[in-house]
Amino acid sequence: MTDEPSFVYVTYIASGAERVWAALTDADLTAAYWGHRNVSDWRPGSRWEHVRADGSRVADVVGSVAESSPPVRLVTTWAAPGRAEGEDRHARVTFEIRPYEDIVRLTVTHAELSGEDEYEGAASGWPAVLSNLKTLLETGRTLPQAPWRMPRN
Repeated sequence: MTDEPSFVYVTYIASGAERVWAALTDADLTAAYWGHRNVSDWRPGSRWEHVRADGSRVADVVGSVAESSPPVRLVTTWAAPGRAEGEDRHARVTFEIRPYEDIVRLTVTHAELSGEDEYEGAASGWPAVLSNLKTLLETGRTLPQAPWRMPRN
């Protein structure tokens, strides 16, 4: 048992598991709803980067692919750039995609967070990103404004 906080978010999407998997791993799709391109070959052990879609090539998050079982499970490590694996502990994000007839249940678990600040970032970021992903897959367009820019109060 760990004392480190975890954040779990569950949403249901009118989509197939393959489309949800693509929305998490295709750099062009992630750029559309997240404002970042998730770049990797998505094989276990491979590096991945969360690169700004503004053309700056800045990676705000880096890590490695811990598990990859298309289209139902993806586990990645997450850290700020400049942290080498093993140097400091990385957080872990697990995406579980469970199909049920014409929908999927997407569960995102952001675990091994280093403290309250990282927890607050996850708690404010994931609902915004996943709402935009859900809207894109169900309607073909993203929300009219970037939801992560909405004031908290």
